[in-house]
Amino acid sequence: MTERFEVELGGTRLVLLRGDITTQAVDAVVNAANPQLTPGGGVSGAIHRAGGPEVTRACAALRRERGPLSPGEAVLTPAGDLRARWVVHTVGPIWRGGRHGEAELLARAYRASLELALAHGARSVAFPSISTGVYGYPVERAAPVALGAIRAFLEEHPGKLAEVRLVLFSSSDFTAYRGAWDELERGPTPPSPRGG
Repeated sequence: MTERFEVELGGTRLVLLRGDITTQAVDAVVNAANPQLTPGGGVSGAIHRAGGPEVTRACAALRRERGPLSPGEAVLTPAGDLRARWVVHTVGPIWRGGRHGEAELLARAYRASLELALAHGARSVAFPSISTGVYGYPVERAAPVALGAIRAFLEEHPGKLAEVRLVLFSSSDFTAYRGAWDELERGPTPPSPRGG
């Protein structure tokens, strides 16, 4: 059974699905990159393998031009052999316990990726779960940050994107994001009235 959830946000479909980021037919695929933009492991290695030498060469050229990326930054390359037009490479934060601005940097990575995709005319964007692999960000902490950043961006740019997709590698990741969306929709819990 396909694990998929979809909701409409101001003219944009927000889709959560369990799947493989490298097979998504969208305008822009987001890569959870390392600062050096090298293939690496996890999502980044998979995107470089699937995209082929064009993606790796474009990343090497960017690295020579501008040096390493900082967490929260994003750059764009052609997508090579992927079923996309572009790859947006963004660097998420390494988890260091949650008290070193990780949430802000993670939100910035999602926002910078969406801004860059939109600036290049993308109508559909597919994200992996940034920072929750080798960077160690707990998925249950990352999911509300990711979804909150995406929702805020879509509210500020109604109808500019047709679809934003979060492609989650495991069933447990899908469950974490699905639960985080429900929490986000419910909003903050109101304070309980004091008895007296």
